[in-house]
Formats: sequence, C-alpha cells, structure tokens
Amino acid sequence: MLKLDDPGPKLNGTAAYASPHIPEDIANATDDPYMVKLKNYAKSLPYSIEPYSKMQQMLDFILLRITQCVDAKDYEPGLQQWDSMLSYWSTLKYPIPKEKRIKLAKLYYHICTTPGMPNHMIASIADNLQALTRSKRKLSIEDMRLPWKPIYNILSKDLFLTRRQFEISQTSWYMGYVAENTRRFFHPAAIDEMLATFIPMISGTELSSILAGQYYLLTFLPISHPQSYLPMLFRLWESINSYLYDERMLQFLSRLAELHVDPTISDPKRIKEIPDDERSEGEGRPNWPKEDLETKWNWSGLYQEVGIFSEREWDYIMCKCLASMEIPLADGGSLTTGPNADNQATFELNRLPKPTWRISSLARIIVYSMAPDGLPSPGSSMSTPFFTPLTSGTSTPLPGHNGSLHGLGDYLSAPLGKGGRLKTKTYLAGCKALDSLVKLVASCEGFFHPTNAGSWTNDLSAFIKYILYDFNKRWHEEQQPDCKTPTHRRLTREMKRELVKSLRTVTLLAMFSPDNQTVSNIQSCLKSMSVMEPDLILHPILERAVPALEALVETQRTIAVIKALGAVAPAIVCRDVYYPGAKHLLPILELLLPGIDLNDPYKTFCTTAFLVEIAQYIEFGELATQKPVLNYDTGIEAIEIEGSNIPRLEIGRMPDGVEEGSGQQLSKEEEDAVLRNMSGQFADWVAAFLRRVILLFENLPEEGANGNAGGQTEVQLVDAVSAAFSQICVHLSEPLYDMVLNMVFDYASENVRTNAVRAIHQLVECVANADPVKTLAKFIPFCTANIKIELEHGASSIRTTSLNSSPLPSDATLHWNLAILRGAMYNDGSATLKYKEELISLFKLLHKKTFAKRGYSSSGKLLSSTLLTLTHTYPLENKFVNPDEWQSEEFRASHHQYWGRLYKADDVKISWHVPSNDEIDFALRIFREVVEPALDMLDALLEPGRVHDSVWRNDFCRHLSLVRNAFAGIPTLVKEHMSTEELNKANETSDILNEIPEMIAAIEPLPSGFALSDPNDKRHQYMTALKQRFGSFLHRASLTLQKQGEENTVDAVHMLIRGIRTYMLEYGDSRDSFYLQLDRYNNELDITRQYAGQKEWPRAVWVRRARLYHAARLHWNSVERKRGPLENQLIDDVTEWCLWNYATTHRPDRTSQSLLQSLCGSFDGIRHRSLPILYKALEPGTEDDRTKGALWTLNSNVFAKYAVADPTLTAEFFNKLFSCQRHEKPSIQDCISALAETALSSFIEPCYVVYDVENPALSRAAEELRAVLPSVIDDTWIVTKALNKRIERVSLWNKGVAKTIDAILHVGESSNTHWKYGIIAIRSLRTLIRRDKPASARHVRYLLEKTYDSNASIYAQRAIMKVSRFIKLQSLSHGPADIVLEQNHNPLRRKVPVTDPSTDFTQQLLAEYKVPLDISRAQREPILRDKLIGGWIAWGDTYDAFLAPDNEKYALLPWAKSCEETVRVIRDVSKKADFWQSLSTHYSSENHSDVILQDNVSCVKSIFQLLGDEPLDALLPTLKKLLDDKDKNKQRGAAEFLAGLVGGSKHWPIKSQVRLWEWLQPYLRKMLDPKNNDTIPIWTSFLEYVFCNRDPRRVQPLVDQLFEEFRAVDFNGESTFDAIKVLCFMRAFYEQLDWKFAAWVDQVLSVYWSEISSEHDDVLAYISELLTFSGKVMWQPTPSALTAEVFVRECRTEPIEADIMGIRGLFHEDRVMELVKKFKVWRDQRLPGARAFQSTYDRVGVLVCRWLFQSIHDTNATTSFDYILPLMPELFRFTEINDNDDLAHRAKMVLTRMCGVIPPKALINPILDEFFKAIQLSPSWRVRLKILPLVQVFYFRQAPILSDIKIVEMIEVICRCLDDEVVEVREMAATTLSGILRVSPRRSVLALKDRFVRLAKNSTLPDRKAPTYNSAIRTRHAAILGICALIDSYPYTIEKWMPELITNVLAEHTYDPIPISTTVRKCASNFRKTHQDTWHEDSKKFTEDQLIALSTLLTGSSYCKSQLRSSITFLEIHGLSRRIMF
Repeated sequence: MLKLDDPGPKLNGTAAYASPHIPEDIANATDDPYMVKLKNYAKSLPYSIEPYSKMQQMLDFILLRITQCVDAKDYEPGLQQWDSMLSYWSTLKYPIPKEKRIKLAKLYYHICTTPGMPNHMIASIADNLQALTRSKRKLSIEDMRLPWKPIYNILSKDLFLTRRQFEISQTSWYMGYVAENTRRFFHPAAIDEMLATFIPMISGTELSSILAGQYYLLTFLPISHPQSYLPMLFRLWESINSYLYDERMLQFLSRLAELHVDPTISDPKRIKEIPDDERSEGEGRPNWPKEDLETKWNWSGLYQEVGIFSEREWDYIMCKCLASMEIPLADGGSLTTGPNADNQATFELNRLPKPTWRISSLARIIVYSMAPDGLPSPGSSMSTPFFTPLTSGTSTPLPGHNGSLHGLGDYLSAPLGKGGRLKTKTYLAGCKALDSLVKLVASCEGFFHPTNAGSWTNDLSAFIKYILYDFNKRWHEEQQPDCKTPTHRRLTREMKRELVKSLRTVTLLAMFSPDNQTVSNIQSCLKSMSVMEPDLILHPILERAVPALEALVETQRTIAVIKALGAVAPAIVCRDVYYPGAKHLLPILELLLPGIDLNDPYKTFCTTAFLVEIAQYIEFGELATQKPVLNYDTGIEAIEIEGSNIPRLEIGRMPDGVEEGSGQQLSKEEEDAVLRNMSGQFADWVAAFLRRVILLFENLPEEGANGNAGGQTEVQLVDAVSAAFSQICVHLSEPLYDMVLNMVFDYASENVRTNAVRAIHQLVECVANADPVKTLAKFIPFCTANIKIELEHGASSIRTTSLNSSPLPSDATLHWNLAILRGAMYNDGSATLKYKEELISLFKLLHKKTFAKRGYSSSGKLLSSTLLTLTHTYPLENKFVNPDEWQSEEFRASHHQYWGRLYKADDVKISWHVPSNDEIDFALRIFREVVEPALDMLDALLEPGRVHDSVWRNDFCRHLSLVRNAFAGIPTLVKEHMSTEELNKANETSDILNEIPEMIAAIEPLPSGFALSDPNDKRHQYMTALKQRFGSFLHRASLTLQKQGEENTVDAVHMLIRGIRTYMLEYGDSRDSFYLQLDRYNNELDITRQYAGQKEWPRAVWVRRARLYHAARLHWNSVERKRGPLENQLIDDVTEWCLWNYATTHRPDRTSQSLLQSLCGSFDGIRHRSLPILYKALEPGTEDDRTKGALWTLNSNVFAKYAVADPTLTAEFFNKLFSCQRHEKPSIQDCISALAETALSSFIEPCYVVYDVENPALSRAAEELRAVLPSVIDDTWIVTKALNKRIERVSLWNKGVAKTIDAILHVGESSNTHWKYGIIAIRSLRTLIRRDKPASARHVRYLLEKTYDSNASIYAQRAIMKVSRFIKLQSLSHGPADIVLEQNHNPLRRKVPVTDPSTDFTQQLLAEYKVPLDISRAQREPILRDKLIGGWIAWGDTYDAFLAPDNEKYALLPWAKSCEETVRVIRDVSKKADFWQSLSTHYSSENHSDVILQDNVSCVKSIFQLLGDEPLDALLPTLKKLLDDKDKNKQRGAAEFLAGLVGGSKHWPIKSQVRLWEWLQPYLRKMLDPKNNDTIPIWTSFLEYVFCNRDPRRVQPLVDQLFEEFRAVDFNGESTFDAIKVLCFMRAFYEQLDWKFAAWVDQVLSVYWSEISSEHDDVLAYISELLTFSGKVMWQPTPSALTAEVFVRECRTEPIEADIMGIRGLFHEDRVMELVKKFKVWRDQRLPGARAFQSTYDRVGVLVCRWLFQSIHDTNATTSFDYILPLMPELFRFTEINDNDDLAHRAKMVLTRMCGVIPPKALINPILDEFFKAIQLSPSWRVRLKILPLVQVFYFRQAPILSDIKIVEMIEVICRCLDDEVVEVREMAATTLSGILRVSPRRSVLALKDRFVRLAKNSTLPDRKAPTYNSAIRTRHAAILGICALIDSYPYTIEKWMPELITNVLAEHTYDPIPISTTVRKCASNFRKTHQDTWHEDSKKFTEDQLIALSTLLTGSSYCKSQLRSSITFLEIHGLSRRIMF
C-alpha cells in the first residue's frame, strides 16, 4: 500500500482567498515552470496539499511496481493495475522529473512493441505514452530517441490479411497511433533506411500498396529534416489520383509547414549532434550522398518561394485546396475521379488511424506558409490599384473607327492592358500565400451565400474558421520572446488586416446559413476576427443586428445575428480587445430582451448564451457621471424606445473614402464618458430582463409528477434562463442586487404558481448564489412561517408514495415555499447558522407533517441542500475580478475599465467555503435531532408483527427519504479509513483473480477537503457509527421486503434501492464529479478562448480549474472504497433486487441493475461476488422472471465481459448460458441471444505466447527506469513471487480454456441442443482455437462435422481454416514472436538478392511469367514469384521467391508433433467419401450467389494444404459428379471444390500436382466453355481466386487452355456469348495477375485493337477495360536506376520538367495517333439518321470515350491527358452529334470529368489551346456553346496552376464570343466571363470596363428595317453582356466604378429591344438578389441620384414621382434601399 505520512492540516473556518500553507518544496520552486504551475494549483485550494517529495515517493513506488511487473512479465492484471494508478496520479498535476519521464516513456514504448501484448493493454499503455510524450517542451529528440523498426515489424505483418484470415484486430490502429505519437523521437539519421524500406513497396498498379507505402513514409519519416525526401513525395503525389492519398499528404504537409517556420529545426548539423543510441535489431544507418543539399552558408531553413514550398508545389497544393472544397459545378461530378479510384483500396487500410480532416490541414499549410515574401499590391480597401492601365480607347480602336479594318470580335478580344502591365508581380500585403488564399476565397465567394448552401458550405466555412484560428495562433506565438521564427518571416499587421478584410464578406454572407454546423463555424470566424481586427468586424455585425433584432426579418436571421453577437462579445465588452466596443452594449441588451421567449426556445437559448458570455466580463452597475467633452460626432443617435429611455445605436454612413476602423476615433476618455452616460440605464434593463424571465416562468406548462414543467425542451429552457440570470446576479452592483432581490422576493411572496415550482427554486438560487446572507434574511422568515401555516392547515396530509402521483392543488403553497427555501440554501453554509433553531424546528415539523410523495421528497431535498451547503468545500463566488478588487473603491468608481479583464494563474484569488466547527456542529445536531429519530422510526417499522399496509409503506418511504437525503448531503463530511486488515481481506475477494496482494494496487486517500478526517475525533466516530446504523437498517429492510414480495411494496423497494445508492456511492466527488468538472472546464475554455495557446483567461475559468483540481483529489479518494461485511451484505441485497419478480425493477436501465453496474465502478470484488447469485438464478426450477432479471444483469458489459475475459470463469458462464435453452418463453430467449452477442463480442482467442516472448529492449528499459529510482531493499522476492504467480495463473488459464472447450463441446454434441445454441457453441469453439496450443481431436472433429451444417457452416468452415493456419504456423514458425505475428517460414521460400536494380531486370522478371516453367531449374533456383514486391519505383536489397517442390516429397511435412493428433482427425474424416458428399450437398444447395464463396473454397484449401493429395481419391467422384451436372448451383459447388483443391496443391510434390492436372485436363475446356450465362460469373470467380497472388506458371495448363480459347474466339459472330465468356475469363486473368500480366500485354492488346470496330457493344466494353488496364500496368517511373537512393536523389536534382514518374502517357501513343487519322475517314463514312450508331465512327467513338472515362477515374489518371489531348477535337465533335445521344453524353462526361484531374504542367497550355481553337474555329455554334462552360470549369478547377498570360488569353477568347451570331453563345460567354473575372487581376477588369462602356456608348440602333439593324443589336448586346459580366463578377461587393456603371450606363438600356433589355433586367434581378443582405452597407456607395436611377432599373418604372416613391417603398420593405426623404 502507498502511504503518505502527512494527512494534511485540519480544515476549520470558512476560507476567504488567503492561500493555504504550501509545502516548502513547492512554494520555493521558481525556476521550473511546471513546479510553478503546481504551486498555482496549490494556491487555488483552501487546504494544504502534500509536499512534492511525498508525491515523488508515491510515484517512485508506482514506477517500481511497474518495473517489477515487467520483470515478472505480469502484464495483466499487474501492469494493468499500476498503469491505471499512474493515470490517477497524473490527475493530481505533480510534475514527473524529466529523467523519470524519459525512462518511463521508453519502457512504455517497448511494452507497446512487444509482440503478442494484448490489445487492451496496448490501448492503455499507448494512451499514457502519448500523455508522457505529448509536450514538446518536456521532451525532445535531444532527450530521448526511439527505434522505429519494432513498430514497423508488427504493423507490416498485421496490416494486410491473407484470404484465410477473418479476425480483424485493432493492432494496426494501435501501432499506427504509437508511431504517430513517437515519430519525433525517431533519429533523422534513419531517414535513408526508412526510404530504402518503404519505397520499394509501392506499386502503381495496386492502390492498396500505394496507400500503405504512403502511410509508412508519412508516419515514420522524421519531419525535422525533410529536405532530402520532400521533392520525392511531391513527385509521387502528382502522379496519384486518390482522395485518400491527398488527405494524408495534406496532413503531413501541414505538420511540416508548421514545424519549419523555425529554420533551425532542419539544420543538417543537428543530425550529427543528436546522439544515435537507440537502434533495434536489424536497423542500419545508410548515409546517401546529398551534395546537392550542402551549402557553404549558414543554414537558413527550408524556405522557398512560398513558405517551404516551391512555386510549382504551392500551385499544386492550392489546386488540391480548391478541389477539397467539393464545390459542385455543372460539370457532371468532375471531383469524383479520386473517390472513384479509392474504391480499389482494400478494407484493411481502414484499420489505420484516419488522417486529420483535409480542410484543417489545408488551412494550416496556408497560414504557416505566410511571410512577407513578395512586393505588396494595393490593399483591399482600395477601390482601384495604384496604377491605371491605358484607356481602352487609346489602344483598341472601335470597329470601323480610326481606320480600323477589324470587326467587333477583334475589338472585344484585343490584348488587355499591355501598356499598363507591370513587369514585377505584386501580392496582397506582400504575401504570396495570402494572395493565393484571397483568390481562392474570391472564386468560391458565391458558394458562401445561403441561397447556394449545401454540403460544401460546411467545408468552406470550416476552412476560413481554421485559417483564422491558425493565423491567430501563429500571430500570438510570434509575439512571444522565445519565438524561433526569423523576424523577416513573421506575420505583419498588414497581412492580419488584409486577411480580415478579405474574409469578412464571405463570413457575413454565411452568417445566415440554415446549416447549424456552418453557423457554428462562422461564429468561430467572427470571434477570431473580432480579436484580430475588431474595428473591421464589429461595425458590420451591429448594422445587421439592428434590423434583425427589431423583428423586421425572419426568425432565422434574428437567431443568426444573436449568435454573431455572442461571437464578437469580446469586442463589445473586453476593453483590451476593443476599447470603443463597450458603448454598444446597452443598446444591444435592450434589443435582446424580446429574445427571452417561451414560444421560441431556440432563440431563447441563443439569447441566454449571449448574456452568459457578456455577463462574465462586466459589472452591471451605474458609474459616476462626468460631463464629457466630445470632439467628434460619435455616430450614436439617442432614440427613445417605447417604454424605455435606453439609447439605441444607429450606425450612420461613413464619409466617402473612409472605411470602418480607419476614420477618426474617440479618445479613451470620450469613450468612457459615453459609457458612463449609458451605465445609469443598467437598472432599467436588469429590471426589464427579470420581468421577461418571470413572464416566461409564468407561462410554463403545468409540472408533472417528476417536478418538471413540460418536456425536455422546457426543462433546458428554464436551465438556460436561470444560468444567464445567475451570471447576471453575480455581477450586479450592490444597489442593483438589492433591487433584484426585492423584485424576486415580491414575486415569490405574492404568487404561487404550480407550473413554476422548479423555476422559482432556480430563480431564488440565482440570487442566493450572489449574496446568501441577504437572501436568507429575506426568505427564511417568510418561508418558514408560510410552511408552518400550510402544514397546520393540512397540506401534504394525504399519504402517497407512487412515483407517478401528481401533487394536489391544495399543496401548491407548501411546495412553492419549500422550493424557495431550498433555493435560498445554495451558497455559504456559515450564513445559515443564524437560523439554525428555525431550520431544525422546520425540519422536524416537515418530517412529522408531510405525508405526500412531493411533500416529503421536497423536504428531504431541502435537508440535503442545507447539509451540503454546510459541510461541502466549494468556491463561494466566480466574479470576473478578485474579491478584493470587487470591494475596492477604485473598482466601484470605474468598473468599466476592468471589463473583460483576463488573469494569469498566479494573479487569481479564490474564496472558498470550508466547513467551520460551528457548521459541522450544526450538521451533526441535525443528525442527532432530526435524522436519528427518523432512523428510530424506521427501525420500529421493521419490528416483527407490523402490518405492511399502505400506511406502513408511506411511513417507510417518507422516513427513509429524509434519512437518505440527509446522508446524500454529506459526501465530504467524513473521510473513510481502511485498516491494513480490511484492505487485505478485501483483496482476498477482489475481482482480480490469482494475483499476489502486492500487485493489487491500493492507495491511501489524500487530503481533499473532508471536514472530519481524524478517526479519533468523536464527531467522526459518531457519524461513522450513524452511517453504519443506516447501512444495517437498509440490509434488514431489504431482507424484510424480499420476504414480503408483494406488488404494493414497489414504492418502498424503489426508495430502498435509492437509499442503498446513497449509502454506497455518495462519497468524495459524487457531487463534484471529476469527469463532469473536466467537461465543464473544457467547455469554458472553448467558449472563452480567443486564440490557441492562450495563457491569460477570465477569472471564471481559473475558478473552474480550481474546482476541477479539487474534484480530482476527491476522485482520487473515491477510487478505492472500503468494502466491509456490511457493504458486502448490501451488494448481495442489490443483486437479489436485480432478480426481483416485479417487472418495473428489473429493466436494465432502471434501479437495482443500474445501481449494481455503478457499484462495480467504485467497489472492487462486486462482480466476483455477484456472479454466483446471478448464476443460481439461471438454474432449473427458478421462476422465469427471476431468470430474466439475471440475464439482463449479466448482459451488461460490466458482467458479461468479466465472465468471459478470465478463462477460469468462462466455463461456468457458458454452462449457465447453455442451460437456459430449456426456457420456452420468447422474451427469455431474446435475453439469452442478447447476452450471447454481448459475451461473444468480448470473447477473444486465448493466447499467452507473450509470456514466452523475450524482448531484450523491454528488459533493458525496465533496468534503466529502475536505475533512476531510489534504491530499495532487495525486492527480488516480489518479482519471484509475482513470476511464480503469473506462471500459476497462466496454467490455470490454460486449464480453464480446456474446461470451457469440453463444456461447450458437451452442449454442441448433444442432440437436444437447439440450432441457435449450436451456432453459439460453434462461434465460441472457433474463438477458442489457439495459435499457441493445438486443438484437440474432439474439438476438430466436431467442427468438421459442422462444416456442412446448414445453420453453422460458415462458422465451422472458418474454424477449420483457423485450425489449418495454426497448424502451419506452429510447424513453420521459429519462435514465440513468429507465432504472435503469424510469421511462417516456408521451407521453399528464398530471399533472392537484387544484383541489377534496373528497368531491364524488372522487364526480364516480368517476361519470365510468360515462359512455361522448367521444373528442374525451378527446383534448383527460386524463380517462382507469387507476389512481386519491388521493381516499380525501386528494388529492395532482396525479393521473395520460391523453389518448385520436390517430385516426391511434400515440402511442408512433417507438421509439428504437437499437432499430429489434430492432423490425424482431419485425415480420418476427409478420407471418407461421405464427408465430401455431405459437403457437396451443402455447397451446391441454392444460396442466390452467382460466384463462388471464399469461405467454402478456403475450407477445402485448408484440408488439402494440410494433407496433400491424401483425400483426393475420396473427393474426385463427388467432384466429377458436380462437374458433369449443368445446374448452376452444382457448377458453383464444383468450382468451389476445384478452387480449394488447386489452391491447396500449391506446394504439393510435382508428381501429385501432375496427377491432379491430368485428371483435370479433360474438364478444363468444359469449365472455360460454359453453355449458359448463369455459370460465367461462377467460373470467372474461380479464375479470380486461382490467379490471385499466384505465379501463373503454377497453373500453366489453365493458362494454356485460356489462351487457346482466346485465340479461337470470333469477336464478330452472330452471338456475343462466345466472345463475352472468353473476354470475361481473360479479364479475370489479367486483373488478378496485375503487373505480372505485362508480358502478355502486347500480344493480347494487338488482338483487342484489331477489333475496336466490333459490332457488339459488350465486346467494345471489354476492349476499353483492357486499354485502361494496359495503360496502367505498363506505367512505370523512369529513374536511371531502380533504387530508392537514385529515385529520391533524382526527384530532388532533376529538372522539374523531367518525367521521373512516367506520368506522360506514352504506351498508347501510337494507337491514339492512329485513331486521330482514322476518325477523319470514319467520319466521312458515317451512316445517316437512325443507323448512325452502327457506324464505325460511332462505335469506336463510344469505345474511346469509355476508355478515357475509365482512365481518368483510375489512380493513374494523369497519364490520360496525353491520350485525351490529340483526341480533343474529335471529342468536341462527338458532343454536337444529335443522332447518337449515348456518344454525345459520353464525350461530354469525359471532357467534364477530366477538368477535375490536375494535368501534367506541360500539357496545361496545349489543353487550353485546344479549347480556344475549338471556340474560335469550330463552324458549329453548338460546339462553342458546350465548350464555353468547360472552359469555366477547367479554369475554376485548375486556376492556381494557370499562368496569368493564359488567363488573359482566355478572357480575350471569351470576349470574342460576345459577338457571336447566336444569342445563346453570347450569353454563355458572358456567364463564363463573369466567373473568370471574379479572380482575375483588377487591371483586366478595368480595361474591359472601359472597353465595354465605350462600345455601348458608341453603338446606335438604326431603324428596325435597316440592313445593319441586326449587326447593331449584336454590337450593343455584346457591350451590355460584357458590362453585366463585370457586375456579376462582384456579386457581394460594390466596386468604386460599379454605381456609375449600373445607373449611368446599364439603366439607359432598360427599354432596349430584346435580347438587350432581357439581359439588363436579368442582371438587375441578380444584383438585387446578391446585395439584399448587405444593402444597408452597399447603398452607401451610391449617391441619392444614383439610388433613384437604380430603383428605376430594378422596378422598371420612372414616369412619375409617385411611382418612384412606391418603388422605393417596395425596396425598403425588401431591404434594398436606404431611407430617401423627398
């Protein structure tokens, strides 16, 4: 046992904020920041804590026990126990010395990486390891190194399952979790070896290998020195099309970007300076040459053009960022190509830890790449740039003017702004990353608007949320003196301001989103921005708040505004954040009063949340007024509001050119003067608020029997309003508090409302919390007098006990006053001492007079509240300033200057309530005078002869209610003490079985605020004895009620169980739950956090932290509870009540069962004690209801998991479970099924090999940890004792497993066993098959017999697979570690060294697959390669290959001797033909499956792998019969047998294999030549199984037959059946061979290619699939040598244009060029009309579209662009075909989907050129119409990688289309232009504006009959379309040039002929729609005359003043106009 000599000082007196005695070793610590932190924790408590030295002794003892457990290999339960003790110790916040932390972390790491360690142990240890290593300040790689290979060895073996493995464990997840948390301790010198290990694993033909290789690279590679491998990672990334790949890569890059703002991190010198002292076995340190990375200058970091990224890399990241937003366009889902490709990944990858959300990763990349790295451009506050391009008229003559010979198209598409273009590129705020971000946000701006809301809105809003969060975080990090970021790389104020300006518009747009998650994100954005630049964000929010809160808009907008106000609360009330913000508070509060509304709960929740947020920062009180001198117009207009004289804020128009936050500001003195003038109105507002609260309470629904008014919503509403009112009351000035107290008293004393009893309790509680003395003085005399009067007049005199009984109306006044009084008893027990006589007399009277359920329950709660207030330790207040400051004169005179104050931990002073002697005495007097008499009455009720009628039941319930509530009110009054004898006795009956006492953790309680802690104190003894008496009564009452067993005792039983709960559980932190306090503390941190890494917090947070620390200490005392004889009796009683036969008590979520589960969490030994009682209830002869109660109780995880986890208990559990099948009731059977599922989900394979695994690193780590602990007396005896006990325990476990197997087999073999129980038996027996012990003969025989059972075959067959696997494992493993990792050492496997790592060597190996095997050579040389790992990017040092087996001898024999009996049984059974016949009957039965079932196949394979060809003769007759039968089901059965047979014969002797194939040869043709469609899928799945991971030379006859069929097929026969079956089989062949098929590609492809014009669509589909597959399988990177070293180096040193990854599609190049030529011919030959689809042109076109579509949805999609580019002209032609919809649709899909894939850099411009060429040269207007949207999609998806020159060219091409003859094309061009201009340079926009305006003004319309009329219309329409495109390109802002353009140019053409007028009105309509929400701001950009012109444009009327007035009125209603006075 751990003992602390100093129990701490006694606690007497009510503490103020004076610090308690702090131990010297804590008080004197000033250098260590963690000791200072502990000191602050100690100061925050009202009692003294233990000295640091004492807690270090405790830690040393825990660590000593941990090392002893490791030495003894006592992992469970020993290590598990002491690891949990370490977790509890950590909650006490004592620092762990660095040396011990290092050694312990190493030990934990090696525990996690010990092969065979149980997963639940790894889970616990890994969490603590993460906690130990989490802080980068506490541990760095300079302090500790760890080896990387131990994790990799386990992870690589576990990640991918074989086909016969079906057990999915969490091992991979845990290993990944450990790797991610310890990666920073892997030595950077290991980078090269890691690369050499991981890169060869990657194969581009298999996505799973790509993702697995990526996971290893990004999880293991040290990120401190990425300069050598980062270019390689980018090259890989650019070549892979995978959403999963993107996500993990972005997470990795985000970590890099954040880490490397510090340039010293990556200094290569550090690699040599870091000690390299941790290498595991097999770890090397290759050091590849890196001359290209060397520099003669001092290391300056990884900085490149943008952060640590090159410009090309940055552009690629931004493209991924844009795609990550998943913004839908009219592009047929162009972003789905990556997710589609991800479907190729296997499920095993889901077992790895998921990467962080890509949105947060992208935000972090962008923020940590920001730096002043470019020339600043004009800020976003500028309406125009600093430079002005030459006017369009000077450089671009109008068509037909100034001698121009060109047409309108040339004019519109003339080069833009050549004269004004600067040579140097500029960036917003001089930051490239910020500039990229702003462009990205601008391109997505429209998708923030609520009208465009969708799933993407959440992503977008989250993105800007994380951007702002990380920016704020980095900003404050860089303000710290220890910041490592170079000064010239830090964020600047200009960047901060520009960021807020840029994100402000979209944030305000999304503020009104209907999606709650989006709104939550936006709130976070607003909060961050209000802290960063409050002057920019507060003003717009307030402008939106006024109309919304005046109820001029819909409710949703009002709620959104309230939430927004809550988000910007710091800017309103925190003077340090924004000093001028405070003057807006009172007007806002006034507007918020209607938000307290019962009819709109959600609005009320939002309002109260805002009030809580505000109230925690301010005092509500009047300030002394001074006459202010204002030198500036504040913009505040005092407007009288009806019923109030509180001023209302009117935001006036800012002067022209002045932006929010940039104009003249009031001085602080002037701001204070405004605030002082307003503060006098606080009283009116508080009074009005209280009236609203009371009004809400008065209108609540009537309360039900449970005391709640209405449903859950109403309860939450009352709680929310009360929380807000409580916070306000705490911060009221004294005069205002007195006013509020009087108002509450007046209401409470003058009203009685049955619907608001609970509410009035909470209302009074609020005022009591603020000032208990005044509250009690007000309410106690009043309430006591009323209660006495009511009781004297018969209130609560009618006896009731039912939970469902409703209170009588006549009792309302009593309940009302009891609720008030209980609320008044909320805070500061010392205040109650004055009224102790009145209270005691009242308690006695209540006990005597209350007979109704509600009456005596309320009385008990009142008593409990009083005792809790008297005896508990709790903070007395949580004001926003310290109590001494609150009382100071300075604060009272100028409290507004303190608003929003934040504190450091050591500045906070907390006043606590600590029970004084007087309070304790008063509490004890209550027990003597009130509780003891009640106990006497209870004892009397149990005397023999008492009639248990309704009166008895009522007396029992009301007396027990009083006593129970009394004890519930003293959880911290008396401290429990356990003697050594009691502890030892408890250990003997512990739930921990077969463990030595020394290893059962037990810790003596620590001082934690218990009022009576000395057991020699008479008061302590009295209370202890009284509680014992209470417990004894409960036991006797339980026995009495159990004997009675009548229905009318239900209420008494409920009360009894609640009494037992109180007795057992009300102790320590039961009222201050540690986990509840932790949640609340974290919630408060989240709510009040202004930026990450914040050190100063509101005082309320520090008070909450102190309360949490106090709760942690109480929780420590509650971990180990005393369990004496009385407790054991009560536990037995509760267990019995779980079985009681009355329905309402044994429901699983009610009463006794819930209590029993709770008790298991606090008391040790309960499960072991209760199981026999529960099992007895399952025996025959027990009542059904009692049995059902036992089953429900056992079904909880607490019992079921315990019963099956320990093998010594398992047999009995299954015996009892199976004995229940005698019950016929369906309800009982349902219980049994549920229990079985719960148990089996926790039932795992018994494996104890870990105790045989030797891990030298673990032993070494334990020795190192022991070395830093104080030396102790020789403790080898403990280790020896624990070791011997562990050996004994494992022996008992093994016996228990054997006993369990026998018990289950006995049931399973019985003919009386129901089939459902048979399934449970087989599932259990399958789990009990062990890898460390062979299965018994009886066990295996039973499973074999069940393989053909119709109900349980799947479980039995998997069991046989498991038996076979483990026999093989036990025979071919080389030690315990191999057994744990399932590592077989096949005698035929060889490691073949790679001597020539070249492409030629790879091609040579691939070519060998096509050549039939030379057996004699194969027996000498390992040339069989089932899996070819390596050689795609690089080769490893070796690769795996196999020898061919011997001619006669089976290489795998003999099996291990221990398995001989198991093998013999399998042999005996499988050599009988009856077995195979029975199995065939099962296999060939109808099961609705069109393919073979892998379980069936694997079962057969397992048998033949074990026995060779011994059972073959027994099987062949059955197999022949099945093969001869044409029935589909028989064929499937034959295919399953045959697949298993071929699979199992892999290593048979050659002679046996030849025999098998000779027998099979006649059937091969029949198998590959099915006669109906039903069997094609069956034999296809057969081939897929046979060829999967198999060298095709092993099944050469099958390959030969397949190619014979392939060569003979006619692809153009009348029927497609013959061709389809061959093509289907060929597809199965090449898909399963994957890369190994490369040798056949040219041969097979030539055949397919010759049939590309086949008449059959199905044939064409197969051809397209092969084209896709062959392109992928022939794709290979092209480093000069296939080694990881060369690949990594060349990715780093070769020019960026070098195609190292081979992503340029060259394999099909010749075929594509052939198609380009032939399409011209086929186009001319195309058939007309209805027969068009039969044309060669159409058929090949469909084929090409299929092929390209499949290619761009594959992982190698990037290679497709070289094929798409030459075919683009033809694809464009396909889209305009109107007589073949299929071809047109496919072509369009290809073109749109390709836009979502990032093409190779070299192909971007050629692709755009093809678009431009088609637009400019295509004779078909339909082609232009369809290509224009594609240009916009391509631009939107690829914008970051497009050059400015190409964008300008794109604009020019689109502008030319504005002059198209077809209206639809012109309009589409305008739409496309607006989208592109949105993110284009402003100079282009201005140049176009001038051009369009000039064109519009110079265009005149002749008479309609004039020949030039149409041309003139087109000219003007082009100009108007251009102008509309400019306006539409800024949908949510008003540029400086826009008002004039709209009102002076566009409005003039409102009545022009169609289509001009239509375009104008459409533009006006869009303008109204997009600017409606922001019109109060946007209207200020217009002059009065312009507004009138705008109204004319919007409404279409201007002929008289009255009409104009009507129009403006209409606009005002819709929020589209300012007030215009006429």
